[in-house]
Amino acid sequence: MTEPAAPVKTSTRVGGTAAAPPTSPVAPVSQVRRTSAFARSAASRLRGVDTYQEELTGSARSRFLRHVVLVGVGIVMLYPLLWMLSASFKPSARVFADSGLIPADVQAGNYAAGWTALEHPFELYLVNSLILAVLNIAGNLLSCSMAAYAFARLRFRGRKFWFAAMLGTMLLPAHVVLIPQYVIFAKLGWVNTYLPLTVPAFLATNAFYVFLLVQFMRALPMELQDAAKIDGCGPYRTYLSVVMPLTVPAMATVAIFTFISSWNDFFGPLLYLTDSDLFTVPLALRQFMSAEGASDWGPMFAMSVVSLLPVVAFFFIGQRYLLNGISTTGMK
Repeated sequence: MTEPAAPVKTSTRVGGTAAAPPTSPVAPVSQVRRTSAFARSAASRLRGVDTYQEELTGSARSRFLRHVVLVGVGIVMLYPLLWMLSASFKPSARVFADSGLIPADVQAGNYAAGWTALEHPFELYLVNSLILAVLNIAGNLLSCSMAAYAFARLRFRGRKFWFAAMLGTMLLPAHVVLIPQYVIFAKLGWVNTYLPLTVPAFLATNAFYVFLLVQFMRALPMELQDAAKIDGCGPYRTYLSVVMPLTVPAMATVAIFTFISSWNDFFGPLLYLTDSDLFTVPLALRQFMSAEGASDWGPMFAMSVVSLLPVVAFFFIGQRYLLNGISTTGMK
């Protein structure tokens, strides 16, 4: 028997010297530790995401229970509106006697009767409220955006102090300044006009709208303003051409809030308006109620439904901008 041949050892010589066989590279210990730590962190984050998704979705039974709860809460919130809609089709004598949502005796004539029941057709009061709402929207968008631009993007002496003073006015009750304002407007001869209800909107008197726009403008990159300055734009051109187009969501939010508050304002028109030709929708609805108890409930609820339609329509038109403006305000 012959013995197996021994393995042949090979070596390469470079310049007469035997070269060492090639070896695999070995990573440093610190790099290995960092890599393992990163891998553990990524794995824990993935497990956290999976856990969050499982909690968010949950089982079919938990999702069903959540939907049931949301539907129940929604019905409770919508019940007053549904009751008002139902009462608008009931006779005045049966509005409070019949508590059901489905009227036993449908009386659609309440809408025609309510439209012409007052001294003037109800369309006059709708137009008056619309005029006030449009003027207040224009005033708040112009004045509050300019004040917010000054506080958020410009640098001037006492900026923080005046901004804090502006925020402090939000803590001041409106009834404190009610009598001084009335005295001033009376001396100016503005009583029984729309001026006391519209001129303050052009003077940035609503601190909440200014604060909302300031927080939104602060989130805009300063590089845009620097680039506009390099191109030769001054503060006014930067405000009109750079800042204003980027603040459309926040401006839409201010417009929606202004429209709702102006349309529903009852105390302001009641205080300053005495001529029935200038009455707004809330004052017109008040005329349906009698102090002697002979209130015409059916037509009043019918006109309440009519007066609610512009608010709902305006809200749904600007809903997307409203959500974007609120969700992005203050983010950086």
